[in-house]
Amino acid sequence: MVKTCRRTPLVGIVALALAIAFMAGCANKKDSISRAEKDEKNRPDFTETRAIAEEGFIYGLPIVMNYAVMYEFSVDRNSGQFKAPFNQISNEARVFTYKDTTVITPNSDTPYSMLWLDLRAEPMVLSVPKVEKRRYYSVMLCDGNTFNYGYIGSRATGNDAGDYMVVGPNWKGETPPGIKKVFKSTTEFSSAIFRTQLFNPKDMPGVVKVQSGYKARPLSAFLGRPAPPAPPAPDFPPIDNEKVKTGFFEYLDFALQFAPAGPEEQAIRAKLARIGVGPGKTFDFKNLSAEHKAAVLLGMKDGEEKVAKAVETAGKHVNGWNVASVFGDRAFYNGNWLMRAAAAKAGIYGNDAAEAVYPMTKALVGGDPLDGSKHDYALTFPAGQLPPVDAFWSVTIYDGKTQLLIKNPIDRYLINSPMLPGMKKNPDGSLTIYIQNKSPGAAKEANWLPAPDGPIYLVMRLYWPKVTPPSILPPGSGTWSPPKITVTR
Repeated sequence: MVKTCRRTPLVGIVALALAIAFMAGCANKKDSISRAEKDEKNRPDFTETRAIAEEGFIYGLPIVMNYAVMYEFSVDRNSGQFKAPFNQISNEARVFTYKDTTVITPNSDTPYSMLWLDLRAEPMVLSVPKVEKRRYYSVMLCDGNTFNYGYIGSRATGNDAGDYMVVGPNWKGETPPGIKKVFKSTTEFSSAIFRTQLFNPKDMPGVVKVQSGYKARPLSAFLGRPAPPAPPAPDFPPIDNEKVKTGFFEYLDFALQFAPAGPEEQAIRAKLARIGVGPGKTFDFKNLSAEHKAAVLLGMKDGEEKVAKAVETAGKHVNGWNVASVFGDRAFYNGNWLMRAAAAKAGIYGNDAAEAVYPMTKALVGGDPLDGSKHDYALTFPAGQLPPVDAFWSVTIYDGKTQLLIKNPIDRYLINSPMLPGMKKNPDGSLTIYIQNKSPGAAKEANWLPAPDGPIYLVMRLYWPKVTPPSILPPGSGTWSPPKITVTR
């Protein structure tokens, strides 16, 4: 997960907004649901409108979450989280901390390089340098549908230098000489998320050296030809926490114009069109009748509850950890919009299982919530049973309420395998990580993972998991499992 899971105001929105529907006025000529179906007999009634809104919310949640991140990172220069304009790489020569709040469940083991691609005019060529063999890196290509449509990096393409082309959904050109592989986005706006392994704090210059070799060029520049005419800049709707509570479908309406429907999307797109959502439509919540407002909000509430339940039940529970594989490309989801929504809510921009697996938990084996204000905990890996990976592993702790990193006295947000030389093993060769709000004492502090003074959320990350035993693959059914968390106080 990248910074996994956009910190979004969508959670809990409907309870706050339902009253609006019942205080609204009567229907008017601007009601976009009434205008969507010209034949009055085909117009969806209250029950059908609610059902479409539910299904549309589930389908659209990852798309809207992705748009919100794109807007803050590459559109709004005053967002406080702005990275770079479209088609320019932003390198972060640091790891993420509690100050990074745009995306929840952030990864703090690999400094990021972020790139948002505008593929409307022409393809983009991404170039990577030769990277030393022992350093893991990856470039995950994720489009506006939150489909992971390709990888460049240690596992997927190796650590040699190379040039790769990313094209939009409607591109039909030829592959020029020198391009190692072509990746096709399903949307006209897309992202490339670069992860570069940091061995220790002193290694940052090594990361910067690799990052300086990442390049993004329009195809015309790569070929030394004149650039095609630039398309007009879209009128991006600003992300507003209050507007998202009722304007969810307006954001979705905007985003879908850049996302041609795939075969598996035809049915849900047709349903959304019946309530005025989709390319060429102009959904407007504020002008809906009271009945339509109520139907839409109740449908969103139903959808939100289904997504929350899907997050809890995704994957398999192993020793108190939820181990799942919920990230992938278009073929992986194959129209399972609930799984895609659950993936986005649990941690948007997560990797495919082949690239990384993410055991996560907020509770002990018996279901008791992890809470740093009530207990101290320990996570012990038996001797010879550390997470089996070809790259590296980590355990990151978050505030259980916000899923953000925690401010703490030693500025430590995770424990990972590169830290092993500085950690202390038990006499039997096992390794214990102490998860608690207060220091366990000087003798154990090297193994301390500072916990919040309240609910805890833990995420284990296994980068490039081994495919031969012992292995966590397939997720939840592999020959290796994360050990259970125990209470020490």
